[in-house]
Amino acid sequence: MNSVRPEEVDLLIRARWIVPVIPSGEVLSNHALAVRGGRIAGLAPVDEAVAVWRADEVLDLESHALVPGLVNSHGHSPMSLLRGVADDLPLQEWLEEHIWPLENRLIGPEFVRAGAQLAMAEMIRGGTTCFADMYFFPDVVADCVADAGMRAQLCGPILDFPSIWAAGPEEYLDKARELCERFREHPRLHIAFGPHAPYTASDDQLRAAARHAEDLGAPIHIHVHETAAEVDEAVRANGRRPLARLEELGLIGPRFQCVHATQLLDEEIAMLAATGASVIHCPESNLKLASGACRVADLLEAGVNVALGADGAASNNDLDMFGEMRTAALLGKLVAEDAAALPAAAVLEMATINGARALGIDRETGSLETGKWADVTAVDLGRLNTSPLYDVCSHLVYAAQSSQVTHVWCAGRRLLADSRLLTLNENAVLESAGHWREQVLAEA
Repeated sequence: MNSVRPEEVDLLIRARWIVPVIPSGEVLSNHALAVRGGRIAGLAPVDEAVAVWRADEVLDLESHALVPGLVNSHGHSPMSLLRGVADDLPLQEWLEEHIWPLENRLIGPEFVRAGAQLAMAEMIRGGTTCFADMYFFPDVVADCVADAGMRAQLCGPILDFPSIWAAGPEEYLDKARELCERFREHPRLHIAFGPHAPYTASDDQLRAAARHAEDLGAPIHIHVHETAAEVDEAVRANGRRPLARLEELGLIGPRFQCVHATQLLDEEIAMLAATGASVIHCPESNLKLASGACRVADLLEAGVNVALGADGAASNNDLDMFGEMRTAALLGKLVAEDAAALPAAAVLEMATINGARALGIDRETGSLETGKWADVTAVDLGRLNTSPLYDVCSHLVYAAQSSQVTHVWCAGRRLLADSRLLTLNENAVLESAGHWREQVLAEA
């Protein structure tokens, strides 16, 4: 009788639970996940895995749940250096009177590098493997991402006024196109066109961004309907709500990433659903700035893809996607006036596969499926705050803390092991953050 030889793999992770996210709500008990060449080679019950695979390394995580690496679908990573600056203020006052003046005096490649490294260290520790970023010097952030081993969508910022990044409208667009071309073949870096908001970009710029994005197959990532004041001002200025203007200018479609969307009418939800656009929900930032609340349950019911973002640490004030999931679930129930709205499994999808879908990379990541990149987070559920355990998805969303993340892999590369950062020097990151604290205090 011929025996089948086990397949050679690089790593076999044996875990108490695996939550693949697809199918929705499924929890596999006492299963193993095999990694080969940076991708998931398969999943199988632990007692069968030994016969199926022969691994160079076997890791036993007896009290852990494996989940897809979390996807933070909106943020401004260098702004981690402004964490806690000008708190407890409304959005426009916070931006125009405090944050923008500070940035004008401080921003440069070194500021961006230090802030991005600080943000990535925090995100990796919290189980995030992929993030979307909108900030100046995205080329510097790209180098940081490549070195740290994470996955990211980086926006080429687009504004209607000069900045340290570009002298005018044409240069913003040219630089965004250059970034797209530079990273076209990179397996972990993706580029989007990033108009900051409808009120900071002209019609001509927005039309041009739409043309370039269509030409290159790139997404458009933009703050939209973030506050009632933004919408009211747009109506006073040109008689249209911002989403209506963006639709007329040709921006809204399957690659459109609508960030915040706290002010939505029924017809706008229907339009987003019909065009295949995604909404990036940033609940904690919106709450802190009193910007409003996104109608997440209505969006999901209409068929709109809704992902989760932490926004920047300057307006959150952390990049903790476990906290974001819990807040999204609780706020979603309150807004819908329905305790059954946004169940735990749906919220976990918002932080994983929906984020990957919004960024256009759901064929590669966002769920634990054979053939996808091995972007994996291990969460130790054998802690006091997650005991006793009856429902794994429920605990991940409502009870787990980011400090329970012990291991993280991106494309099969280990970024965190036994709660220790492997691709970033934590002491150096903290020392750099301390240096920039002194610079901020001197300018504030």
